[in-house]
Amino acid sequence: MAKKEIFADGIGQIHFAGGMVRFDFVTLQPEADGQAPTPEVNERIIMPPQGFLGAFNSMQQLIDKLLEAGVLQKNENAAQNN
Repeated sequence: MAKKEIFADGIGQIHFAGGMVRFDFVTLQPEADGQAPTPEVNERIIMPPQGFLGAFNSMQQLIDKLLEAGVLQKNENAAQNN
């Protein structure tokens, strides 16, 4: 069975409805007039809260590893502005 690969430029919105967490993934679509691209929802992932929590924990672990490897850097100013 062929596996499907999905690309997204980011998450446009995360919301909770009907007892499920919903991620709307977006891709950036170019504008004809040369202005900044606009995000367009192209996929939605829906998962129960426990699945969301597991995914969040996995992402946090990856962020920690990327910080340790120097791939990402903490933005100290962002923490002060919250």
